[in-house]
Amino acid sequence: MARRQERSHLRPDPVRTCVGCRTRGAATGLLRVVAVDGTLVPDTRRRLPGRGAWLHPDPECLRAAERRRAFPRALRTQGTLDTAAVHIHLA
Repeated sequence: MARRQERSHLRPDPVRTCVGCRTRGAATGLLRVVAVDGTLVPDTRRRLPGRGAWLHPDPECLRAAERRRAFPRALRTQGTLDTAAVHIHLA
């Protein structure tokens, strides 16, 4: 007789890719950032509207994303974005 498998009510964490280093990780370990009026804003509560990009909370990943121009591509915006708010948040 086959036993019914026990199912956990806990959901696994969603997996997201860091736009800086391009490694995948649990969303709980990454910082979501959104573009608001040409400025990149950290979304610590993950509630801001619009498309978000995910980033490790590490200044090196932020610098890599800036070098690769990953934010406009990930957020589907035109031009450059001001990243000062994210630099301050990670400092």
